[in-house]
Amino acid sequence: MSASPTPFAVYGLPPAGLAEVPDGALQLSPLLPGSARLEDLEAESLDSLAMLAPPGTIERRFALAHALRVLRPGGRLTALAPKDRGGSRLARELRDLGCAPCDEPRRHHRICTLARPEGELPIAEAIGDGSPRHIENLALCTQPGIFSWDRIDPGTALLLAVLPPLSGAGADFGCGLGILARSVLASGAVTRLALLDIDRRAVEMARRNVGDPRAAFLWTDLRAPVPTLARLDFIVTNPPFHDGGAEDQALGQTFIRRAAECLRPGGVLWLTANAHLPYEAVLKASFRSVTQRAAANGYKVYEARA
Repeated sequence: MSASPTPFAVYGLPPAGLAEVPDGALQLSPLLPGSARLEDLEAESLDSLAMLAPPGTIERRFALAHALRVLRPGGRLTALAPKDRGGSRLARELRDLGCAPCDEPRRHHRICTLARPEGELPIAEAIGDGSPRHIENLALCTQPGIFSWDRIDPGTALLLAVLPPLSGAGADFGCGLGILARSVLASGAVTRLALLDIDRRAVEMARRNVGDPRAAFLWTDLRAPVPTLARLDFIVTNPPFHDGGAEDQALGQTFIRRAAECLRPGGVLWLTANAHLPYEAVLKASFRSVTQRAAANGYKVYEARA
């Protein structure tokens, strides 16, 4: 365990005006590259923590339990979430963890504040439920909160069904648990593969799941340029289209444009996506040729040539 360099911390990006975040607060979110790991902080090392609580129940209870673990007795927790993304359950979950929160509605959020009680709290089960584990149906290491953490999503399955053997240097944009990467690396003609994801937990699990010396791992936000990736031979991606639980179609469109920047002339992008997402126009604007290779169960697969 490493000590926290500051007694104040924040998890995520609480909306302005809904939670007080001191200047210099330590950022702890796994979805903000470069942040510290909440799990690594010493017990009772923080005076206060503000948290935009995650939308998933298991993930949220895990984060709340760790927040209570790292707060000193009497330390202040402010936890908030949109009402329709876990906020309506926050107060009950905190009571289940041994606390007596004040619960306030404001700007379509529920805001819970409390002083961390003295003594041992019933947090072990929530921490255990949300921790990394190996699950047999995937034969992979995984953790609640990662995209499709306990199943292969239909879009990835469709891409796996039609993806040909690839060759040269490539990347997996939004690598998740590394399921696509393992299939790509089954080809001996692949020389190297960069696995990128905005979720630190996904990168950590992919590192466990992809035991191949040709693989490199990067915790990064693809909405910003990645200078280390250039003139790639191929990119595979199942791009996200949610940000903080809300649909954001611009995310996938950004992945497409970023892929076009990173591929060499003649390089190929293989993309799978929900059929309703408006990706065809940006694909055609960014690539020399675009071909739909599959469509099933509400998903499509595109092959795009730079």
